[in-house]
Amino acid sequence: MLRPLYKAAQVRELDRRTIAGGIDGFALMQRAASSAWHCFRSRWPQARSLTVICGHGNNGGDGHVLAALGMQSGLKVQRITLKPLDELTGSAARAAELATSAGVGCEEWHAGIALTGEVIIDALLGTGFNGAVEGRFKRVIEMINAADRPVLAIDIPSGLVADTGAIPGVAVNAACTVTFIGDKVGLHTGDAPACTGEIDFRSLGVKAQAYFDIPPAAWRLDESLLAGAFTPRLRTSHKGTMGHVLVMGGAPGFGGAALLACQAAARMGAGKVSLATAPEHITASLVRCPEVMAHGVRGGAEAGELPRHADVVVVGPGLGQAAWGQAVLQSALQSDAPLVVDADALNLLARQWPDVQRDNWILTPHPGEAARLLGCTIADIQADRPAAVQALQRARGGVVILKGAGSLIAGPGGLVVCPYGNPGMASGGMGDVLSGMLGALIAQRGEVEFCAWLGTMVHALAADRAAEQEGERGLLASDLASYARKLINP
Repeated sequence: MLRPLYKAAQVRELDRRTIAGGIDGFALMQRAASSAWHCFRSRWPQARSLTVICGHGNNGGDGHVLAALGMQSGLKVQRITLKPLDELTGSAARAAELATSAGVGCEEWHAGIALTGEVIIDALLGTGFNGAVEGRFKRVIEMINAADRPVLAIDIPSGLVADTGAIPGVAVNAACTVTFIGDKVGLHTGDAPACTGEIDFRSLGVKAQAYFDIPPAAWRLDESLLAGAFTPRLRTSHKGTMGHVLVMGGAPGFGGAALLACQAAARMGAGKVSLATAPEHITASLVRCPEVMAHGVRGGAEAGELPRHADVVVVGPGLGQAAWGQAVLQSALQSDAPLVVDADALNLLARQWPDVQRDNWILTPHPGEAARLLGCTIADIQADRPAAVQALQRARGGVVILKGAGSLIAGPGGLVVCPYGNPGMASGGMGDVLSGMLGALIAQRGEVEFCAWLGTMVHALAADRAAEQEGERGLLASDLASYARKLINP
């Protein structure tokens, strides 16, 4: 139920082995171009013309073959190349000759060239690219983006780094990306969701998972996991068998975050939810969610006994970094129960508990919190999100969820990518809701890593369902609980 994801070098090795196994390299290129052609036709069936922009490698070769297919189908085809055809070599040269034989004209790119196609095919740079695009290639990408036409990217939008999802300079903004042989990690996280459009994976007949010595670099979560994970409850279930979540947070003046986490935990099916918060927030808690057992605590001494009665402790929402928050976090860390650590609890860990490790916790940093935990910059985190989340997991143990577009989950079982979520989630309290959902799942199931997968996915899918019905702008964290409840009752 999880799609394997690979790094660029792994896909190149799969390509090499496929060719060594008896499939001609040019034949594989033709398969790729044919798959891209079918993707183009299914998405833009009314298009009567296209512009194909070809680089000088195999990615460009795919573009030349696609141009030939377009001409043979009666479309008006403009073919632009970044390198003279007589300087191409190998399969790319054969592909260019095929397009020329099919009657496709060819222009060498120059500043000011007019793009005439209704749809643009990006066959400029492939997955081998790594670094900032410069010179002519940068100007070509800027021209493509300025053309205001839909773009089909072949294998990867040019300028996007296949292993990391980072865009060091500029990248093509595609409406759709058709990718081959093995899906790439970098198509699903970081800057990628802003430029890939819909992702259409085509294996080209290559069974990547048959090569046991090339394990996937990551796995992509899929909604189909939910049905098996949320089966009907036993008719004899009661609140004592559904787990007890304790949320510790809500320093004086910051009560809302902890209340959001509590409500999310309750809606995700926890049997009992308790709250340890500053005394002035008790009345608001009773009004907001009377099902929650709220305890007013003035410091660590009053909070110390509460974790002993819980199956899981969520600590951090609205915690603050002052003395109250420090004392409450210390009491949570002294508990043997699984922990979900979020928000200011992460900042306190970075500052005051730099060496603490646990196998039974989930850390949920956004890039800023991850940077503080790793002692680097946010830019460093975003330049290679997969490496960052794995480094943090190695340093701190347990499971780490690096939030953001294409949230990443690193745990003992490897790296997992969540492809769901939307920009409407760029509002306060979303992380608090996630922490409450995670706590509820651990309380009911006990499997920390799998609960991290499920909670991240349900959280993102709930936001997607809410955005589908009401739009992205104005989406509130408190909207997610009701949609999440529907998702966990399939």
